[in-house]
This record gives sequence, structure tokens and C-alpha cells, in this order.
Amino acid sequence: MSDTSGQTPMNTFTPGGHHRHRKVRMTGSAVRRAVVLAMAVPVASAALAGTSAFAADRDTATTVPDTTGGPEAQDRGVGAGHEQLVKNLDARVLDQRLGADVSGVVLDADSDTALWGHNATTAMMPASNAKLATSTAALTVMGPNHRFTTKVVYGHGTLTLVGGGDRTLSSEDLAELTKTAVAGLKAAGLSSVKVAVDDSLFAAPSLANGWNEGYYPTEVAPVRALVVDGHSVEDTSLDAGKVFAQQLADAGVAIEGDVTRATAHHRDVPVARHRSAPLSEIVKTMLKTSDNNIAETLLRMTAVESGRPATFEGGIEAVRHVLGHRYGVSLENFEMYDGSGLSRADRIPAATLAQILELLTEHRNSHTLGSILEGLPVAGEAGATLGPEWGRFDDPNSECAVGKVRAKTGTLTGAIALSGLTRTDEGEWRVFSFIENGSTAAPNDIKDAMDGLAATVNGCYA
Repeated sequence: MSDTSGQTPMNTFTPGGHHRHRKVRMTGSAVRRAVVLAMAVPVASAALAGTSAFAADRDTATTVPDTTGGPEAQDRGVGAGHEQLVKNLDARVLDQRLGADVSGVVLDADSDTALWGHNATTAMMPASNAKLATSTAALTVMGPNHRFTTKVVYGHGTLTLVGGGDRTLSSEDLAELTKTAVAGLKAAGLSSVKVAVDDSLFAAPSLANGWNEGYYPTEVAPVRALVVDGHSVEDTSLDAGKVFAQQLADAGVAIEGDVTRATAHHRDVPVARHRSAPLSEIVKTMLKTSDNNIAETLLRMTAVESGRPATFEGGIEAVRHVLGHRYGVSLENFEMYDGSGLSRADRIPAATLAQILELLTEHRNSHTLGSILEGLPVAGEAGATLGPEWGRFDDPNSECAVGKVRAKTGTLTGAIALSGLTRTDEGEWRVFSFIENGSTAAPNDIKDAMDGLAATVNGCYA
């Protein structure tokens, strides 16, 4: 989002990696933001009482851009050239597979115009589209080159494994720490040791408001600062300590007693440390596979690095500050309770998600946020959440968009979302966000309809 006046030239980074120079019209993206928010009646949805129970009397009134190409439409930046797009979206957003509670918006990233909207500012359960907010805040606060550190320290006959928020720590990484620790013990003439874990970096609680009991530990583990191999267990810290202890034992060190939880003392002697891959690479992995555990760890570490309590609330406070104060993204009807989007209490309008994605098209954000763009799954890309193994973009209406759409998926019972970017055959970059809540259709059918909307935005599904 730009706070640059309309008289100031601005460089825009296009998702294809090209750099183009354009002049922001009027007040730049501030105008677009106002237009987007005017395109739909702001309605906050009621909190879910069950899997997909919504207030029956929710207002679903919608205001969309004039499609006649007349003066009013031109004032909104919607010219005659987009009439067919608007007409198609108006019809296809009413697809019965999507149900009655649908929100959507389409922005032209090159001309500062909002092309289409349907309940764009209505509060919706975003599912994993919330990860767009989490990753934006994490990269902005910590920087794309930030690395997470896991340490081993020694004191009073105990080796303590200290968690530093690295959700990608592997048993191979731990083996390197073990090798160094064993060498240190032998040099000191020690053949036995106690083992403890320190995960005090993150504060309680470890479970978020709005998580169903069935979510953990399989969909998401209780959030702790230490884990190895991404194990889906209730206590990832003690689990990591046991792996560490076993590696020590295999190297000939006698382990005294059970692995315990402790807080490392500042006088403990540093023994070994491991640094993770850069945050940019971790964000790419998180988005490609929609990894809930990485997202929750990033939320906590964003809180830590911004000087806030390492809690869900501290992380969300940091997210709100980054989005609202750093980038000027609208937080109207915005409610987050976790970093992954698993919380059934989360509410994010499509307009807000589109504004977050719009940041990726601005040159000044390319260094900080570029890994979000690179991490967005590509339609038809195997190994990511828009891949053929998930049945995405294989419908006759949407298969034309394979390779042309980058988007974040979101799927919960009662909520499916798709927000991303695409480039038309004419070279126009468009940003979109679509969210449905409460549809009773089969999830695969809903996703086919969503993919069709994305293909419509691209223009290949004309």
C-alpha cells in the first residue's frame, strides 16, 4: 500500500519479477482502499455456534461497480473493457455450490482500480488465508534473512536443549548439536549427564481460542518453542529432549534420569548451536504446504522480535500493528485468534486479504515480502496445495488457468477460501480474494467453483 501522493512516481514490482514504472493516480492505493471498502456493505458475521451455523438474518446486501461503462463506472476505474469480467463474476459468484455466504473482490494491480466486489468487507472465516497476514507480519518484523537459533548449554551436570522457535529443526540438525556436545563432554572428562529442555521462550497457553479438540496434535500441535522433525505430539519439547538424549546415549554418554523441563541459567556454558534456514525459505515452505505449525511458531516469534509477550495475543497485536500502521491495510471487521487460520473464531474480509496481496505488487516491498509471492502455490503445481493431487484446477472451466494463478488456499469445515494473483493474456495483473462460509456442497465441488472464479479473473474462462 502506498502513502505516496498522486504527483509522485512509483515503481511497481510485478509478480513475474519484472519492474515497471507507473504513476499513482490521485492518492495511490489509499484511493483504491477507499473504493474497495465502498464496494460492499460492511457486515460482521456472527460467531459460529457449531461447524457451520451462521446467523439466519445476516444482511447479504451487496454493492458492485457499475458495469455500463458510464461516468459512475469510470469514476470507480471500471471501464467498458471489464464489463464482461464483471458480468461473469456477478453470475458465477451465485453458483449454488458456493452457498449463500460468499465474499469476493478483484483489484487491478496495475491501474489502482477495484474491478469488482461482492460483500467485500463482510467478516468471514478465512481458514488458512489467515497465513497471509501472519507471514506478512513475520517478514516485516524479523526480515527475510532472519534465522532461528537452537542451543545446547551446560551447567550443574545438565545439558539443556534450548528452543528458539525453529519449527524446521530436524533430527539431522540435532545430531550436529549432539556431536559437538559429546566432544565437549569428553574434553571435560565427563561420561554421564542429565538432560533438560528449555522452551520458556513461548508463554502459555499452547492452544488457541477457536481450535476444535480434533485439530491437535494432528492438524496442529500445542505451540511450543522446541520441536524436532515436526513431530505431531502433545509435548514437542519433551519429545525433542528424548531424541537428543537418545542421540547422546548412542554416542556413549550415560543419561542420568528422565528428560526434564528447566530454564537455562545465564551462567550456563554455551556448548553448541544450530541456526535455521532464512525466514524467507521457511515462509515459502509454510505457504506451499499450508503448514499450520510453522504459522503458529512464526506468530509467536513475531511477538518475541517485536518486544511483545510470546502469546497468541502478543503475536496478533504485532500482526495488527504491521498491517494497519506499517502498510495501511484495513482492519475493519478483522479478528484473528491464531496464526494458522484454524481458529473458528477468526474473521477476515476478502477486501483485507486482497489488500495484503496487493502489497506484493509494490516494488518497495519486494525485498521484504517477495518470499510470500514465491511461496504462493501455483495452479497445477505438484507438491503444493493447488496441485493435481488435491484435484485443483482440473475442472473444464478452470483447467485453462493452470500455471497462470498463484493463490493461497484455505479449507475448514464450513469455510473455503482462495486468494491470490493472476496475469491476463493482455498482461494485466489482478489480485483477487474469494471466501465462502457455510456451504453444504461437497468440498471438492466448492473448490471447483472457486477455481472457476479464479480462472474468470484471469480471463481464460470467459
